Amino acid sequence: MEVHLINDVPDGLTRRAASFVGTHGVKADVRAVEDRRPWLLERGVPGEVIDRLYAFQRRWGGLVLPPGPQYDGGPGHLNPTSPEADSAGWWFEAGPPRTALPYAFVISPSGEFGIQGYEWAPLHATVEGWVQSLALSHHASLYAKQVTRLVGDGIESIDLTGYEPVREVKGLADTWWRGPDSLVALYTGEAAAMSFPRGRTALIYSGLDEWGLRGGVDGD
Repeated sequence: MEVHLINDVPDGLTRRAASFVGTHGVKADVRAVEDRRPWLLERGVPGEVIDRLYAFQRRWGGLVLPPGPQYDGGPGHLNPTSPEADSAGWWFEAGPPRTALPYAFVISPSGEFGIQGYEWAPLHATVEGWVQSLALSHHASLYAKQVTRLVGDGIESIDLTGYEPVREVKGLADTWWRGPDSLVALYTGEAAAMSFPRGRTALIYSGLDEWGLRGGVDGD
């Protein structure tokens, strides 16, 4: 296990997310994808798909991050397994859940990070977006004067007039919004994947100053 990641943070992250990974992340030992290549080829997994798994593992494999506020914290660690194909292409699991869940964390053929339950729900356009979201939730919870949680139909009372999307999270089913002194996180992936509208959740982090709103990340 690698416990000091400050000099081994994947590139392409914002300053806030890089600090989060470097400070709070560790890397667990995982079985190398290359060791499984012959076994995967024998079972019909194309070489280019195995290359995708290899690239994902090289960048993210074994990464353990603090739990997020939804999806029972997210994957226990990131590591590609269980490639499967359908009419859209090849999918693979992004990592095992921390707790027993009725869905899996999955990477789509186009690289989206999401959950597969009764339906497919893409949470973020990339796994980087998921990591950015974890970093932002950690940051916002440290600096907010108040955190308000709304669920189900309660989220429809939120007025996002004057808010801008937080683009680095690359949100799809899950999005973040920045206002004058607050951040709003909307989580709708579980509701979409499990056909469970009451699973929609919003977290409102209020009373933030400029550092709390951005954490060193420049505006768009």
